[in-house]
Amino acid sequence: MKQLIKKIKIETSIELITGLHIGGSSENVEIGGIDNPVIKLASKDNTPYIPGSSLKGKMRCLLEQVAGATQVGLDKEVNNLFGSTENRNNNTKNQPSKIIVRDAMLTDESKSALLGCDSLDMPYTESKFENVIDRVKGVAEHPRQTERVPAGAIFDAEFILNIWDDDNEEELKELFKKGIRLLENDYLGGSGSRGYGQIKFGEFKETVLSEENNWNA
Repeated sequence: MKQLIKKIKIETSIELITGLHIGGSSENVEIGGIDNPVIKLASKDNTPYIPGSSLKGKMRCLLEQVAGATQVGLDKEVNNLFGSTENRNNNTKNQPSKIIVRDAMLTDESKSALLGCDSLDMPYTESKFENVIDRVKGVAEHPRQTERVPAGAIFDAEFILNIWDDDNEEELKELFKKGIRLLENDYLGGSGSRGYGQIKFGEFKETVLSEENNWNA
């Protein structure tokens, strides 16, 4: 790995099939307020977004699971795409990530639709009560309000694949696509076993950036 020969910019969309909860700060919660808020952009009218770290981490986790890796960093193929840090216990070396995952932002259309929706509890989001059931008494206990971005919201997503001179480009792209398929058949964020976080990616647009086009799209 001596020379970076190209970058492949991959643009797509993420549609929420079910409500999404990726946790944000719960400091200074008011009485009667949301116990479990979602992460938001404080500088942009508290718009919810999907952190690139959440997307990248879940894709990596799923790929390592199907590869049979018992912990992070134990699969060479996954390490080659997502990078790794030195660990003498499992002979893992420092390796830079070849994939960049941008934060995914709500589309302008979704922002307008959510702000104009009368059935939402807050701008852009809904609240959902979660309870623990006492199986002896048969009653709900410890109710909590969880904030979710509602189903139907769409986010713009962008990935960058860095291709080096000794890479097998097709193998990297196939591993990326495999991670996408796994994520669509799993969940993103919290409470996935209770129905949260089902997503669907839209069409993928690839743009090659290289020395030939001055690294511009």
